[in-house]
Amino acid sequence: MEFPGNLFVVAAPSGAGKSSLVKSLLEIDHLLVLSVSHTTRAPRGQEQQGREYHFVDEATFRAKIARDEFFEWAQVHGCLYGTSRAAIEQDLHRGQDVMLEIDWQGALQIKRLFPHAVLIFVLPPSWDELQQRLQRRGEDPPEVIQRRMANARVEVAQARHFDFVIINALFEAAVFDLKTIVHSQRLKYSAQRRTKPAVFSALDLD
Repeated sequence: MEFPGNLFVVAAPSGAGKSSLVKSLLEIDHLLVLSVSHTTRAPRGQEQQGREYHFVDEATFRAKIARDEFFEWAQVHGCLYGTSRAAIEQDLHRGQDVMLEIDWQGALQIKRLFPHAVLIFVLPPSWDELQQRLQRRGEDPPEVIQRRMANARVEVAQARHFDFVIINALFEAAVFDLKTIVHSQRLKYSAQRRTKPAVFSALDLD
């Protein structure tokens, strides 16, 4: 499937700073929209329905699976997450650049459906720093943090399957790296041909 819009997929282990990086980029790049995923987990902190996620119960989520409403879905840390098929297709079809924040399983599923999707993995600078970040969040008890650390080793091993890797040691530098990846993708020949077909046709370029 080819659409005028560009699709960017960002994955990372919990605590690597993925959401903060994406939020910062969206504040300065108004050509990007964030796809809001569905999840069965409870809201955290200041999260709001329809902003960070569409929060649904498991029965509702599984009904959507049965109706084939997700491009991808996966179970992560005991909760279900899924990406809406209709919302993504609608944005890309009208030439909108879309960013997804999903786990590595979903990212690889998306790549099979959208070969032009750009996969970006965010790494922490070290295991110690990742654990400290999880502890500083103050959202999870020690046993949950240890489970997230164990899962992170599986998740980090998948970075080799991604197109780009950002090491989030210094936040400002990592935001710049993410911005650079997005801008570079927009300037690729294939992306320009999809987003500006009239120019390529006028210049007899295929």
